[in-house]
Amino acid sequence: MATTNWIIDASHSEIQFKATHLMINKVTGSFNAFEGSVASEGDDFTKAEINFKAETASIDTRNEQRDGHLKSADFFDVENFPSITFKSTGLTKDGSDYKLTGDLTIKGVTKAVTLETEFAGVQQDPWGNTKAGFTLTGKINRKDFGLAWNVALEAGGVLVSENIALNLEVQLLKQA
Repeated sequence: MATTNWIIDASHSEIQFKATHLMINKVTGSFNAFEGSVASEGDDFTKAEINFKAETASIDTRNEQRDGHLKSADFFDVENFPSITFKSTGLTKDGSDYKLTGDLTIKGVTKAVTLETEFAGVQQDPWGNTKAGFTLTGKINRKDFGLAWNVALEAGGVLVSENIALNLEVQLLKQA
């Protein structure tokens, strides 16, 4: 079967994360500049090769001061590490959904991660474009990637959680 190429339709996709702040609530952030490609066998994604890149300078937590700190060497060090990348190593069918494994690189550190992947299906838009939709979720420990900055709280605990929840809403656009 011929290879089908897809790209992320960034205008219909979101790349978000959540971190617990002060041990009492979650703060959401996103990356606003990203791209990705998928090479599949038609609409069968089980053998897909997936590549993704987000620009670290595009981080947005709706707080300019916090975003500046996240861009600093304490966290993403955008001057030296301008992107986060992911390259798939496997995609296994799990009922109607998938488990996506791959190598995630943040701040020059690469670790294997697994993302729960819900496949929403393939649909044609009103302009004749073929789209595929996915929701990907998972968790990483930010310290595994060298994002270790934190502050101990007087009452116990820390300012920012080590575990970061990932949530990606991805719409792919089939290429001609």
